[in-house]
Amino acid sequence: MKDKIIIHGARTNNLKNINVEIPRNKVTVITGISGSGKSSLAFDTLFAESQRRYVESLSSFARQFLGEVKKPDVDYIEGLSPSISIDQRNLNRSPRSTVGTMSEIYDYLRLIFVNVADVYCPSCKKEVQKQIVKIVNDKNSVNRGRDIRQKKEVEKLLYKCEKCDFVFPEINLSSFSFNNPYGACPKCQGLGVRYEIDPKLVVPNPRLTLAEGAIRPWARLASHSNKYQSQLLDLAKRYRFRLDTEFNKLSPRAQKLVMYGDEQPASPARLAAERAGGFEGVINNLERRYSETDSEYIRREIEKYMVQRKCQYCAGSRLREEFLSIKFLGKNIAEISHLSLKDLLQFFEKVTLSLKKQKIAEPLIKEINSRLKILINLGLSYLTLDRSSETLAGGEMQRIRLATQLSSGLTGIIYVLDEPSIGLHQRDHQQLIDNLQRLRDLGNTIVVVEHDRLTMLKSDWMIDVGPGAGETGGHIVAVGTPIQVINNKNSLTGEYLSNKKKIFVPNRRRKASENKIVIHGASEHNLKNIEVVFPLNTFVCVSGVSGSGKSTLIMDILANALAKKFYGAKSEIGKHKSIAGIGNIDKVVTITQAPIGRTPRSNAATYTGVFTDIRELFASNPLAQKEGFTAAKFSFNLKGGRCEECRGDGVIKIEMHFLPDIYSECEKCHGSRYREEVLAIKYKDKNIADILEMTVEEAEKFFADLPQISEKLAVLRKVGLGYLKLGQPATTLSGGEAQRVKLATELARKETGHALYILDEPTSGLHFEDISRLLKVLHQLVDRGNTVLVVEHNLDVIKSADWVIDLGPEGGDEGGEIIAQGPPEKIAKAEKSYTGQYLKKELKK
Repeated sequence: MKDKIIIHGARTNNLKNINVEIPRNKVTVITGISGSGKSSLAFDTLFAESQRRYVESLSSFARQFLGEVKKPDVDYIEGLSPSISIDQRNLNRSPRSTVGTMSEIYDYLRLIFVNVADVYCPSCKKEVQKQIVKIVNDKNSVNRGRDIRQKKEVEKLLYKCEKCDFVFPEINLSSFSFNNPYGACPKCQGLGVRYEIDPKLVVPNPRLTLAEGAIRPWARLASHSNKYQSQLLDLAKRYRFRLDTEFNKLSPRAQKLVMYGDEQPASPARLAAERAGGFEGVINNLERRYSETDSEYIRREIEKYMVQRKCQYCAGSRLREEFLSIKFLGKNIAEISHLSLKDLLQFFEKVTLSLKKQKIAEPLIKEINSRLKILINLGLSYLTLDRSSETLAGGEMQRIRLATQLSSGLTGIIYVLDEPSIGLHQRDHQQLIDNLQRLRDLGNTIVVVEHDRLTMLKSDWMIDVGPGAGETGGHIVAVGTPIQVINNKNSLTGEYLSNKKKIFVPNRRRKASENKIVIHGASEHNLKNIEVVFPLNTFVCVSGVSGSGKSTLIMDILANALAKKFYGAKSEIGKHKSIAGIGNIDKVVTITQAPIGRTPRSNAATYTGVFTDIRELFASNPLAQKEGFTAAKFSFNLKGGRCEECRGDGVIKIEMHFLPDIYSECEKCHGSRYREEVLAIKYKDKNIADILEMTVEEAEKFFADLPQISEKLAVLRKVGLGYLKLGQPATTLSGGEAQRVKLATELARKETGHALYILDEPTSGLHFEDISRLLKVLHQLVDRGNTVLVVEHNLDVIKSADWVIDLGPEGGDEGGEIIAQGPPEKIAKAEKSYTGQYLKKELKK
């Protein structure tokens, strides 16, 4: 096999017909500013061609289910072997996926519980043994066209409690799977959470009377409003309260009667109770209608009054009660899954079993410990097996997938990774690099798209793509060892690595304002009842090792509480005693890395609203007015103007079943998204599809004489998205790009100067040069009287802040304390602060 991968004539996306060689069995970092073509080279060319060749190697029978896989725009690639992509785009965010299922540790845990766990009666809690039990099987059989029910008594070896006569159902792997109806909690179907009606959302304004419509859903769902009003009147007469009394002035008994009814029969009996003169209650009524209705509109309306809460029936464990009474060394499978990975490793390392059980459990425990050690080495010691994938950051999910690959021991594979260092504290970077090198030493080729300084310096080979973004990128600027790239005068990355170019520490720090927001008694998850002060009108950064409690403090408590205060949001607020100083701000803007859309029809132009202005411009064209085309005609989301073959997507989705889905260009509209008559309307010789193909920078110049459009585009450029095509589908954007689109959308709005901007790791996916540009934008926001609050690991951001709040000292149960707070210089002097240790070196530079 060749000792290198040779890519010749790569032209995918903005790549300029490049030739490049990647050494095999080495760690190669592909870097460059955002939009330079890194992902186009690594994922859309290298990995895509490997995937295509794999599909072509399958039989014609298998290929008929996969469809045609498009060849990337490249002349040829030599030395290619099977590839595995570990990126941030195609991540499984299912609520049924957890750290345990993703890492496969939960599968080994289930085997342990089936084979060596002890069974206890769920009623009397005494240990029970297997015995022969006679059970009756009801079976239906058809004899001469007649359905005959047969009852047959059979004997089975099952667990049975002699005291309570409780007989366990058969215990197998499905018993401990929350994704199988056999083991899943019947109330929440294995999700661990349920959507319930929240009384505060049902009566959002308790100063209104029942006659004035205090019951919000009944006022909105007007189809039965007269019926409900008469029922309330009847209830009021029977229990002697008035409908013209403010709801908050009604007696607690009257309020309870209105919300839950004068009788609380089981669900099937509720309507019978009404017919007998009873009142069902508002909450019971909404829950029944939600479960019974076939109307999507009614379901969406009722969901406005629902919140997600832990399932009370299974206490969030996801499993049936009887299977939770099965224990291994005194803990059920849910309790073990709730331990941090660090504590779980200690639990299994101390296991002592009988000789018989040890023989069965030893290989399983060995595999669990091996996987746990890899996850811990990747900086994930604070996670728990029951943590839902929906709550994980992109970097965390990548590292879990990387750990699975390390456990597999495969050789001869090309691994393509997308910024695995995202969300990782500086302290843990070396462990990540050690594991990448371990994967390399097994005989694999590692290709990493990365901006992290240490990862670049520790790599075997570097490829710097640029020099600019979008159309000005797509060239190979520098290639070689890290030292060779550093010495290359053409490499912007090299200049930053050599410190010839750097992000400077600000000349002055803004002094902590007298105005502040204070969280008292924050105790959600691992937070240790802490009091946190956020000085306003400053640039505040919250730092700390992974799992120290940063996101819990900022997102779960502060952001959710402010969102509920200002916008009536329904998100559950993390445990705390109180928050003071909210009156010092007039709005909160929370910008996360959640996608801006989940279909190809969503993009930066539609999200920011600039496409609405562009559509209205095209609708004002004389030819469009003559044809009667409104702005809606130029929307690819609406019937009339869009191509109906692809429904405005421009691509046809091909389900690859056991591979990631592939999108191929629509043959009817050739990717334009529109009907021919719409494409005939032009502005400056460009049709609406041509506009969507423009980059932000190109469009800004094109619409320079139209401030309403060009100013919004200018903001996108300022946050480092000048390379982005206006019509680039949201499904192809990274978390960092999606976050900057949201930031640009907020910056384009009129501001009051008293806003709080909350950003979660805004440097994700950013080159040193892009970070410098972003910091200028954030400082401008503060200079206008706003407050910027970021959760961040990047030292360039931390050293640029006015005020730093450092949490720790470790992750998980050993975190949740304030280690230090104040200007960066003060954090650098804090002996217990890991952030301070690295910040001290950075400030010395």
